[in-house]
Amino acid sequence: MDKELLEAQKAEAEKEARQYENQIKILLNKQRDAERHARNHRLIVHGAIMEGVFPFTASMDGEAIKAFLIALSRLPGATGAAEKAQNAGDEG
Repeated sequence: MDKELLEAQKAEAEKEARQYENQIKILLNKQRDAERHARNHRLIVHGAIMEGVFPFTASMDGEAIKAFLIALSRLPGATGAAEKAQNAGDEG
């Protein structure tokens, strides 16, 4: 009798463990989805800002935009402006 009771308790504990493992998987998937959504939103917002400031970039492909941004980053004062913008973002 005790052996049957222990086996039943073991089976119930294993069932609960599987349920908790599934809950963890579900929560991790939700977290990944939220992170992906936040990244996609950020990329869309940054792209919209880029097109607002430089409307001609809307018709450029990725490599052309990359070359344009690299050229901008090499202008005198670009590093200082980037650092200032980063610090302003960190404070806000």
